Amino acid sequence: MINLDAIESWARDAFERKNAAREAALSRSRELVRICARCIRSVHRQEFEPAAAMLFEARQIGDQLARDLANHPDLYYAGYVQDALKELVEATATLRMIRGEPLPSPLELSVAPAAFLNGLAEAAGELRRYVLDGLRRGDTERCEILLQAMDDIYSLLITLDYPDALTGGLRRTTDITRGILEKTRGDLTVALRQDSLERLLVRLEHHFKGEC
Repeated sequence: MINLDAIESWARDAFERKNAAREAALSRSRELVRICARCIRSVHRQEFEPAAAMLFEARQIGDQLARDLANHPDLYYAGYVQDALKELVEATATLRMIRGEPLPSPLELSVAPAAFLNGLAEAAGELRRYVLDGLRRGDTERCEILLQAMDDIYSLLITLDYPDALTGGLRRTTDITRGILEKTRGDLTVALRQDSLERLLVRLEHHFKGEC
């Protein structure tokens, strides 16, 4: 006869361990998303040191997730964990690009390609928000640099045409990035033309005053 008690004990033990790992991963993922959102908010306020401190904390949570789920790859690649790691990439890339620093590498963040690339794409959206704020401040030179960074990200994403099942919906994210890039380029072009016109008017004003 089959020993059903032993099977029950074996199954219960396995499910209890996996459920505990899942609950811990859910909690850490939620906390990671919250910290990354606060980090990005601080970046837009130009509070770079607090943002960097929050990013350090977020990195620790991401590393802990990887350690906790080392024996549960199915949980590690679950949507909620990968979405949280995507937020980590987005926050890291946003802070570094705005500060003029090199982008993080996938190895540095220990993030799978799909989450990493989608995080980069979402960082481009945060750059648009920063560019718009920069235009209001009149910092067009910095805006041009950030627009180029956005363009570089899009140029990378457009080369990676693989099934959505592998990329986590990267094709749609890339299409959204293209729209964001085009709108930002249009906004910056208008601002640069207006800035050029204003400088021309000032020169003409000075010229005519000189003649008088």
